[in-house]
Amino acid sequence: MGTQQPPSPAPTPTPVAARAPQASPSAGPVLQRSVPKRLKIAAIAVDAPFVPLALGVSGQLNAPPSEDSNLVGWFEGGPTPGELGTSIIAGHLDTKQGPAVFMYLYALKPGSKVEVQRTDGTTATFAVDSVETFSKEEFPDERVYADAPSAQLRLITCGGDYDTKAKDYKSNTVVFAHLVSSSDTTAQK
Repeated sequence: MGTQQPPSPAPTPTPVAARAPQASPSAGPVLQRSVPKRLKIAAIAVDAPFVPLALGVSGQLNAPPSEDSNLVGWFEGGPTPGELGTSIIAGHLDTKQGPAVFMYLYALKPGSKVEVQRTDGTTATFAVDSVETFSKEEFPDERVYADAPSAQLRLITCGGDYDTKAKDYKSNTVVFAHLVSSSDTTAQK
């Protein structure tokens, strides 16, 4: 893995603002909209604050600021983590300063837990379904960004080989996860 900062941890494809998906009877738990505050992934020692991300003029998802290597971004044009639909979280693999928040994202396994603390005082807990790496040239937009009839989460970073000429990684690593539970953290204080 290179130590130069890639231009963006997000894939070339663009997430679309969420349409209102319809929940199926077996959709599992779903939470109301609430902005995420903190991402915790114990298996890879992630404990990071959030920053909202929007689409840039090119139509691509803006990257979180690279000055803070322990920062993740959430696509504010889509569902919040735990809400019905597919929520997108992006983070850097590395920066010019060294490893970043999603350096070990590839190491997550099915069943690994991902927790998102939210501004409404709840913590949404997701279970990893799969971790996959896709070439940026053949990125499966529909599979990653599509509306879902349940509360889904995608964690995205750069991956694969680093192209020194393009100063970018050739692939993206994507974690697919679904909401399994939530807890009220305000009641625990």
